Amino acid sequence: MRPDCARRFVLTGLAASGAALFAMPAWALGTSAWSAGQAYDALLNDTARVIDIRSREEWQDTGIGAGVWPISMHEARFADRLFAAHALAGERTVGLICATGGRSLSVLGALMRAGYTGYADISEGMLGSGAGPSWIAAGLPVVRLDAALASLPEALA
Repeated sequence: MRPDCARRFVLTGLAASGAALFAMPAWALGTSAWSAGQAYDALLNDTARVIDIRSREEWQDTGIGAGVWPISMHEARFADRLFAAHALAGERTVGLICATGGRSLSVLGALMRAGYTGYADISEGMLGSGAGPSWIAAGLPVVRLDAALASLPEALA
């Protein structure tokens, strides 16, 4: 599949997937599911990159995990920026985080159906879910939106 067609498929899959994917556990999709702590350890060990796909309003309310790239699924060019982040990550896994794991699992499912690999779901999210307490509750470092945007690689801006 050509990259531009695959990207359209991913976006179409996200729009069409609706609530059905939100109810699917990560293991049902054969995905990698990480806790917030595992994701942060991977960042510290330089074995992963993490993308926060929430909205700007959510980022402003809670901040963004330290070292995490803010790339909102609610903004234009999301797919292009997502694939650019994957390219910048090289051989590292790209973790996806949202508020409670629903949106990140939905995006991951669309990527998997399109044949993409190298992504993982941070299933407890920034605010917590049945998968765990959250990035924030675990006491992992958080930075303000302006600091996260300032550290975003130019190719992702």
